[in-house]
Amino acid sequence: MEEIIIDILKKYTFDNKVWENFNANMDLKNDLKINSARVVDIVLDLEEKFDVEISDAEIEKMKTVQDIVDVVGKLLKK
Repeated sequence: MEEIIIDILKKYTFDNKVWENFNANMDLKNDLKINSARVVDIVLDLEEKFDVEISDAEIEKMKTVQDIVDVVGKLLKK
């Protein structure tokens, strides 16, 4: 699942160098340079790929790559 999420995130990063020292605790905005408009697109991609619905409250929790993995994982277990 994490690899799929990373592939989705890579579509929304303009500088691939940010992935050279990747770790799951990288911050979406500060480390990966993903802005809030692109977060909306990422959420739509995640919802489509994993057939889940991500609430606004869950989106607010998604600050790092690991946060996204945790949110999607929790939704898949429902």
